[in-house]
Amino acid sequence: MREILGRRRRLLSRRNNGRTEMLKSALTFATEWQWPVLPGVAADPQGRARCGCPDPECTVPGAHPFDPGLLAATTDERMVRWWWTNRPTAPIVLATGETAPCAVSLPALAAARALAALDRQGMRLGPVVAAPTRWAILVAPYSLEQLGELLYAKDYVPGSLRFHGEGGYIALPPSGTGQGQIRWERAPLPGSAAPWVPDVEAVVDAVVEALTRTGVSAPEL
Repeated sequence: MREILGRRRRLLSRRNNGRTEMLKSALTFATEWQWPVLPGVAADPQGRARCGCPDPECTVPGAHPFDPGLLAATTDERMVRWWWTNRPTAPIVLATGETAPCAVSLPALAAARALAALDRQGMRLGPVVAAPTRWAILVAPYSLEQLGELLYAKDYVPGSLRFHGEGGYIALPPSGTGQGQIRWERAPLPGSAAPWVPDVEAVVDAVVEALTRTGVSAPEL
């Protein structure tokens, strides 16, 4: 009986530490870095590969806004505390664009090879968020017009690249989603200031060049 009680205490301790970590991370993003966040929809408790939203074919289970919607994203400390006190394991969703970072994402394997190529070039990158199937490189906010001009000027842009700008979102670490754990592939440097992020032009130019030069054929995922 003593062994069973001890195991329960350890499990509860781990669970509580995980909940505390989620709230602490959400507060860091919102209040210290001024990144607007909101809780994502939870994965379906009957099957974590499925989403808790009404869409039975959801492609990002547990990694998107639902209730509240994306427009509710905020940097208000009281609201963030209330959300994650009531939903302590909810994924942390960043509303990209405007004053928050945007992102360029691509399939995980292609992203790993592209980052290795950029490292060899000595290119400076900011934080990189890694989900099991896709990685997202955080970039400075950009407008749709700016992105359109950038893509129009290129002869070729891999169709697997996705752009998370104004009106978009990504899940942030240490969120758990239906597809698995969200983590930092390149973690922000410790400190209270918001992490530095590069311009979208530099990232797109470098990623497209790296994928083309290394012969990586990124799947359309």
